[in-house]
Amino acid sequence: MTDPARIPEHGRDAAELLADIEARHADDIDWRGGRAFSLVYNVGDHEHEELIEQVGVRYLHDNALNPFKYPSVLQMELDVIAMTADLLGTAPNAGALTSGGTESIFLAVQVARDHARTVRGIAEPQLLTANTAHPAFAKAAKYLDVEHVRVPVGPDGRADPAAMEAAITDRTGLVVGSAPCYPFGVIDPIEALAAMAAERGILFHTDACLGGWLLPWWERLGEHVPPWDFRVPGVTSISADVHKYGYTFKGASVVLYRSRDLLQHQFFWYDDWPGGLYASGTSAGTRSAAPIAGAWAAINHLGVDGYLRLAEIVRETTRRFQAGIAAIDGLRVTHEPDMSLFEFGSDTLDIAAIGDVMDDRGWNLDRQQGGLHLMVSPYHATVVDDFLGDLAFAAAHHGESRGVAASYGGVV
Repeated sequence: MTDPARIPEHGRDAAELLADIEARHADDIDWRGGRAFSLVYNVGDHEHEELIEQVGVRYLHDNALNPFKYPSVLQMELDVIAMTADLLGTAPNAGALTSGGTESIFLAVQVARDHARTVRGIAEPQLLTANTAHPAFAKAAKYLDVEHVRVPVGPDGRADPAAMEAAITDRTGLVVGSAPCYPFGVIDPIEALAAMAAERGILFHTDACLGGWLLPWWERLGEHVPPWDFRVPGVTSISADVHKYGYTFKGASVVLYRSRDLLQHQFFWYDDWPGGLYASGTSAGTRSAAPIAGAWAAINHLGVDGYLRLAEIVRETTRRFQAGIAAIDGLRVTHEPDMSLFEFGSDTLDIAAIGDVMDDRGWNLDRQQGGLHLMVSPYHATVVDDFLGDLAFAAAHHGESRGVAASYGGVV
């Protein structure tokens, strides 16, 4: 038997390896069955899924490090940036395609830090967020050596403008609002937050990694969506993940700026090297072309009519989940979400123990400090009734909690 911690002396047979992979994969999360509510956004469209997989395989080995060697990849990247910019209301050449929301957030923080240093003369800029902002902001602050100031949200789960304003100092380089925040699915008061930042010459970032590719369609469907994009004066950058509600595979996100002048702070140029000029528009060097091509194919395959159709499914499915949860004695949605993700909990039942029963019945729910979390994808429309039936059973028959921790992400 081979030692899995050592390189095998002899290569293994391809068929044997594939069988091994399938056996290992059997214990992974079953997102295709609609029983997972995070990590993967299940469009529930076999043709679409097969298309982007084929496109990904076609570009699997291509390297976007030097886009001029791959003109097709360069054009697709520019197209994805421009289409996202058109959706959110900024110039088509004022953004970049990244590996995911974390990298988009990193770059927005880096741009704000360098803008504060070079334009405003702030040697040690601060980052100001609500405590519901994604942990990627805290991570960026650590890696980029920026002081992170976090402010508690109000009772509605949204950033409190008065508390945020009180936390602004002459060192504040970036103020952040979420559209929406992950824990509660609520949109921060972007207009008020961006205005107070603009009054002081401070940059403002809307983190729409979750909402960037869904909220515009909800608005077109007639849903009330609080203002959050570049139509809001004072918003200077936005992050929006295509691999969430843009329905492509990981990892593809876009970071956008109000002007290309801001984007210039993101570029890296290095010519003091015997190998020649090295230039990069994002934090990565080598980049797989597959997510770029996959994002381009997903957007073009679905189009406006496809995104509206899927947005309607997600909206109605979200309403069915929320109404069904509220109808179960002892359970409630903890806030008033603006989008398709939300937390539910209880004042009388052991919500952690309910989560244990749901685990045992094959569901995969994220645990939070105040409850359980759902994030709705189109395919979940097929499992609402089964989910609510199991949840009602769990609420009525749960025992003591097994003590599973609330967590998001992990290290090995």
